[in-house]
Amino acid sequence: MNLSPTRSDPGHAQGGIALRAQTPNEAEVLAMDLAAWWGGFELPTWAQSVTLDRPEGGWSVHCTLQPNALEQLMPGHDTLGLHQRLSQTKDDRPEWTVEREIAVALLGSPHLFSFANLAALQSHIRVRRNMVLAARKTALAFKTEAAERPEADWRYQEGPGFILNPGRPLIDALVAATQPEATGKLYDFSCYRATEYVILLGIAQELAAHHPALLADLQRLNERHAVRSGQFHDVFLIEYGSMAAPLPSRFYVPGDRLWFRNPDERSSDIEGYEGSWVIYMGGGLFSNFWQRDRPFTLESKAIEIFHWRHGARVDNQGQLVMDESVVEQHVAQTERDPQARQQVLERMVRMRDPQGVYAEGGCIDATREHPRNVSRDDCKLVLPTF
Repeated sequence: MNLSPTRSDPGHAQGGIALRAQTPNEAEVLAMDLAAWWGGFELPTWAQSVTLDRPEGGWSVHCTLQPNALEQLMPGHDTLGLHQRLSQTKDDRPEWTVEREIAVALLGSPHLFSFANLAALQSHIRVRRNMVLAARKTALAFKTEAAERPEADWRYQEGPGFILNPGRPLIDALVAATQPEATGKLYDFSCYRATEYVILLGIAQELAAHHPALLADLQRLNERHAVRSGQFHDVFLIEYGSMAAPLPSRFYVPGDRLWFRNPDERSSDIEGYEGSWVIYMGGGLFSNFWQRDRPFTLESKAIEIFHWRHGARVDNQGQLVMDESVVEQHVAQTERDPQARQQVLERMVRMRDPQGVYAEGGCIDATREHPRNVSRDDCKLVLPTF
C-alpha cells in the first residue's frame, strides 16, 4: 500500500479521509500506523496517502483510494455495488465485513471526512458498524401514528416524551424497543423515531466499550428527557452534502441516515408519507423496519414511493389516508413490466426538488447524515440539559 507521507498541493484534498498531525515526524508515524490498520482490512494496493500543510497550522495525512481502485470499486462514487466488488476474504465476520465496506467507502468519498487522529476514525467506523448491525435487526409494527415502548423499560410523560425507567440500562432498553427477539413483540412507532433509536444504540454501544463516562451522562439524560426530531439532529448528527453541492445519487456509506422524498404533492400530505427515513446498511440495501427480511434496494424504494400516489384515498371521515394494499399491487405490477419499471426509475432516481416544490424532482436527497464523533480524546457530542 502506498501510504508513505509526501507533501502535495492542498487542492489534492477533495475527498477521502484526513487525519491531523502537528509535525512532519508525527505525520510520518501516523501514516505508518494507518498503513498497518488498513492492512488489517486486506486492502491490497487500493489506498494512497499524501501529507499536506494545513492553512491553520500543522499537517494533515490525507488518504484516498488509488484512481484505478476508485474506478474499479466505486465507479462514479457508486457504493451500492461496493460489497460485491470487494475481493473475497477468509474473514466472514459481519462486524469485520461491515467495517471494511465502511472504510473503503470513506476512502473513496467525494466528501472529505476529517478526524483528529486514528482513534477518532476507528471510533467513527465502529459507531457506523453498530448502527448497521442494529438496523438489520430492527423491526416495528406498521402503525405510522402509534407510539408505544416496552413498559418495563420506558414510560411516557407529556413534554419529556418516552424516558427510561429508573435502573433500566439504555442499551438494553433500546434493544427491547427495536429488536423483537428481546421481548417477543413488535412495538408501534414511526420509522423516523426508529432511526433515532438505531443511531442512539450505535453510539451507546461504542461508549460502553470506549467512553463509559459519556455513556453514564447519556443514561441520565434519557432518564429525564427524550432528545427527538430536530433537536436529535442538531445534537447527535452531522449532515453532509447540500442542495448546492449534492452528493452523487448512488453514494452512501454504511451507517448513513438519509431521507427519500415523496415527490407527489397530494400523497405527501398523509402523515408518515412525506418521505421515508432509512439507514443505509451496506451491500446495496436500505432498512425496511416494517419488513426487515425484505430490505430495500435503491430501485425498490423508489418504486414503492412512486406508487404512494396510487394508494392515497379519502376515508369515510373525509381524511386522506394510505391504502398499502393498493401500493403493493401497483409495485408488483411495475416490477413485472420492464418498460414500466424503467419509466418509474427514470422519474424517481433523480435529485429531489427544493422544499415546498413539486415539479420534476425525484426522491433522492442531496445530503446524508452521520453521528458526531464520540471518541474519548476528540468528542464532538455535547449533550443538552433539561
